Amino acid sequence: MSTILEPGQIEASAVMPPFLHLPPANLFELRAARLEQLAEGNALGQYLKLVARLCRIQQQLVDNPPAGMPVAEERQRLCISHGLPPLAADSLVREGPWLVWLQALLERFEGETGGPLGDALQVLRGSDGEQRKGWGIALLGGQYDAVPAALVPFIGAALQAAWSSWLLALPAPELKPAGSLAQCPACGSPAMAGVVRNRGKHNGLRYLACSLCACEWHVVRVKCVYCESSKDLRYTSLDDDRHALGKAPLRAECCPECENYLKQNYLENDAAAEPLADDLASLALDIRLDEEGFHRLAPNLMFAPG
Repeated sequence: MSTILEPGQIEASAVMPPFLHLPPANLFELRAARLEQLAEGNALGQYLKLVARLCRIQQQLVDNPPAGMPVAEERQRLCISHGLPPLAADSLVREGPWLVWLQALLERFEGETGGPLGDALQVLRGSDGEQRKGWGIALLGGQYDAVPAALVPFIGAALQAAWSSWLLALPAPELKPAGSLAQCPACGSPAMAGVVRNRGKHNGLRYLACSLCACEWHVVRVKCVYCESSKDLRYTSLDDDRHALGKAPLRAECCPECENYLKQNYLENDAAAEPLADDLASLALDIRLDEEGFHRLAPNLMFAPG
């Protein structure tokens, strides 16, 4: 059976960009490689290498999940039909299906017995399920004071691995935009960064990357994702002689209306850019923008601000 489109429908289908861009199955392997590349010569090089190490364990977990999808298909369909995220982080983090992912991650992270890293692992391994769940709830809620800073990368890594795996297991997700431009349609978490893509049907389109599940959703360019203003937006990057003016692969979109900003990766200027990795490698830009009075609302679950 064929469907005949009316002229207006044909025009709409021709200009309507794809809403979703799902992460690749080897997301964390690609992220680890990018982190290792960016670590060279970076003041935070050792930290970036630690996160790369965690990313490789995340990839192992995604390739061999310690647990299956925690959301029944009927619940998925019901959420999607009502415009709700089928992998709602605020409820699933409390239900706790991600805790087995944290335990599996800790079992794979070996060889550290001393120093701050060893101390952090000892604290985590000595904690019970309720304490771990409390830290996860606090981290996803942005309550960083309630989570020891040294534990954040491990808890964040477990959360990301679980939700990314669940996202990739959704059957052909037909997700709808959330209530806020900066809110992930798959899990309801806030965006971490923007990506202006450079290939195929996504060429030139801006997608926001979820801080939790790595889902990317389309949001038009030159619009603040927080207050939706398009007036006098400013784009700021770190000084770098390698890139011509306006060609920096990473720029922060700063809004004078609400005084918030969001980093964006321009893949036409660096096709290897990866939202989480490039965000961590450019924390100097966050410090600069903070001094200029701009605020960051985008979380990075591998780093505790402050």
